Amino acid sequence: MSISTIQFLFYKMSELDTIKHVKTPRTRASLAADLRQLGVRSGMTLLVHSSLKALGWVNGGSVAVIQALQDVLTRTGTLVMPAHTGDYSDPAAWQNPPVPQDWHQLIRDTMPAYDPLLTPTRGIGRIAELFRTWPEARRSSHPNVSFAAWGKQAQVITVDHELDNSLGEGSPLARIYGLDGAVLLLGVGYDSNTSFHLAEYRAGRAKPEKQGSAMMRNGRRAWATYDDIAFNDGIFPQIGALFDETGAVTIGRVGSAKCRLFRQRTAVDFAVTWLREHRSR
Repeated sequence: MSISTIQFLFYKMSELDTIKHVKTPRTRASLAADLRQLGVRSGMTLLVHSSLKALGWVNGGSVAVIQALQDVLTRTGTLVMPAHTGDYSDPAAWQNPPVPQDWHQLIRDTMPAYDPLLTPTRGIGRIAELFRTWPEARRSSHPNVSFAAWGKQAQVITVDHELDNSLGEGSPLARIYGLDGAVLLLGVGYDSNTSFHLAEYRAGRAKPEKQGSAMMRNGRRAWATYDDIAFNDGIFPQIGALFDETGAVTIGRVGSAKCRLFRQRTAVDFAVTWLREHRSR
């Protein structure tokens, strides 16, 4: 039996298990109703981190989820999702899985240049992978931690994503903060909340780190290095659990998924305070 056949059978078994655990299919309309009940509104700037599986069986899959979000936000709002490409980075830092050290230079020399239209996402879910190719969606230029956006503020959020300090003040996260946008954790936890990375920069004292990726420079593919910080998302669930206690988070269900909706600015400011207090100790 081939690997592709095994993967297909595993997916079908997983889908069957999902069907057994829901009473009715989730649809574009039912998801939109759940989103409105949670507090998503027309005109919002909304950063979404998502899990399709957590929603239950969705008729239309990722397409229906994105359409439901657009139905609620309307064209007066803006939908944003991560479009990260963790494998477009320095192989010396890879852990899931690591590669042999004698492969590192060959990988750097032959990695395809990041292309916003072609480069697939990695590890952020099927909804976000589809969204980066969505009609009228824009994608930022960072080769490792890009974001895709659709709607009124899409250009503002994605333009000129700075290479250095990739999730800091020159990133889409800071633009969302400036627009007083919201974050929706759609069936995922605080470990997926990239906005806490913005807090890491603002809190200071993070360990500096060199990173690299393949990208186009002056019309030619090149290996580019840039300055960044060592992220510590392992503490995000702890920060998030305390943030839940502030009353600033709306918790509810969209489909079968437990979801959280909150102002990004409030969450980032809370995390900055927490990080400064604990790092000072």
